Amino acid sequence: MTVLGKLAYARGNSSPPLIEWTIGALFEQIVRAHHDREALVVRHQDCRLTYAQLARRVDTLGAGLLALGLRKGDRVGIWSPNCVEWLLVQLATAKAGLILVNINPAYRVVELQYALNKVGCKALVMSARVRSSDYLGMLVGLAPELRTCRPGELRSAALPDLRTVICLSQCDAGGILHFDAVSQGATDASRAQLAAIAATLVPDDAVNIQFTSGTTGAPKGATLTHRNILNNGFLVGEALGFTEADRLCIPVPLYHCFGMVMGNLGCITHGATMIYPSELFDPLAVLQAIEAERCTALYGVPTMFIAQLGHPEFSRFDLSSLRTGIMSGAPCPIEVMRQVASVMHMREVTIAYGMTETSPVSTQTSRSDPIERRVSTVGRVQPHVEIQLVDESGTPVARGLPGEFCTRGYSVMRGYWGDDTRTREAIDADGWMHTGDLAVMDDDGYVRIVGRLKDMVIRGGENIYPREIEEYLYRNPQVQDVSVVGVPDPKYGEELCACIILREGSSATEDDMREFCRGQIAHYKVPRYVRFVRQFPMTITGKVQKYLLREQSAQELGLEEPSRTA
Repeated sequence: MTVLGKLAYARGNSSPPLIEWTIGALFEQIVRAHHDREALVVRHQDCRLTYAQLARRVDTLGAGLLALGLRKGDRVGIWSPNCVEWLLVQLATAKAGLILVNINPAYRVVELQYALNKVGCKALVMSARVRSSDYLGMLVGLAPELRTCRPGELRSAALPDLRTVICLSQCDAGGILHFDAVSQGATDASRAQLAAIAATLVPDDAVNIQFTSGTTGAPKGATLTHRNILNNGFLVGEALGFTEADRLCIPVPLYHCFGMVMGNLGCITHGATMIYPSELFDPLAVLQAIEAERCTALYGVPTMFIAQLGHPEFSRFDLSSLRTGIMSGAPCPIEVMRQVASVMHMREVTIAYGMTETSPVSTQTSRSDPIERRVSTVGRVQPHVEIQLVDESGTPVARGLPGEFCTRGYSVMRGYWGDDTRTREAIDADGWMHTGDLAVMDDDGYVRIVGRLKDMVIRGGENIYPREIEEYLYRNPQVQDVSVVGVPDPKYGEELCACIILREGSSATEDDMREFCRGQIAHYKVPRYVRFVRQFPMTITGKVQKYLLREQSAQELGLEEPSRTA
């Protein structure tokens, strides 16, 4: 039991020391130490590269980008699913002093235009098509001048800063360069320029811009430095006990911190091997990659692990090489975590918590934590970081009480690109990043995330955290996945609605689910409404879009927002 009085504040260890290098400088050190070791396996492209081979391709691409006329500080967008070119661009831009801008593969015309113009991208690296999504068609629709302009000389009213478009495959538009042509354009002069620029870079230089989801407004471009993301990737890998012998399966998207920081940089800082099983998440491809490549670690959001565990061919795969990994990016169901630790052999699996603006990880469970800790908390504070929980007035709360999770330290972003107002709203005068997540800290410093400030349901004056009801419903063996939202109610303001994906072959009813809850959780937490659905509206990173789920539920149930009195 937590004794109230001690403040919900914790400071991380000061060891291991932070890496005071740029990404390029650290990468060169790793290449010298591990040049013949396998660095990257991209199964869907049949690609294998040692660290030495990877370094040669990175340097040639970096020199090629500079030969196009790009200069230190220019922004280069990448709009692509996972592939070898993604990692090449990530490392080449870092060495060339360019700022990589991650474009969500789910973006469409309006979002693409906003992102490119918000940060003033000079160049864009892109796939021509991904499954049914015609990326090239969308871009040419925005900038038809690409059909006739010379490569590198785009002038478009819709995209005023964009000059160069680089496609990962051959295309008909005359103003678009093929990816391979960029490296072929490297010269002795641009190679010398690459080395000269690298010598001027410092760890606090901006290296990456990532757009937040923008569910409550236009997306914001979180600006991250070499120091931010290099150290976060390193410290996450340290928590997993990574060495050069580890082989990490990375099915999470590279455009997100989970993939490019915790995945790519977590491996590179330890000389470990990065393995991409497919361009977009495919549970069968993940299982095949783990067995064939003898992966020792696996990353994923809960929905990914649920899909793997529920795959009809799951039992035929040998996953015994696995020992560790991370489940993160969304609330982690306790029962799913137990299965991952047991039947997937990931006995050292950890949970990490963070956000894009904090590079991303602020807390993480330990491989040696008791399983109870690893299935019920998001761990303790990471090294070189401070965390605290505060009330609505910004005053720290006592341990055992819910408060907004705040963090500060090396990992906090420089700010939102070109948006000082929203930066000040997120980072207070004392340097604390306000996450918007509600959490509780126990006496030992372990943190539980109990909900989002905006997800919290207020039913007749009672504050209800959907996460708590979701965790209970996951115990029902007929439930594969569940998401709880608040829907409008004229009497109580809001009522609970449980949206449930049943396991195959299950035939539970709404009354069955409510009966499962009665007498086990407080009466006001028993969902008034139960909906059985086939899928949830999701972001590409596997997070449930609860605001859409709420809208869908209210519409299906015929509910309207209650009238408000002044």
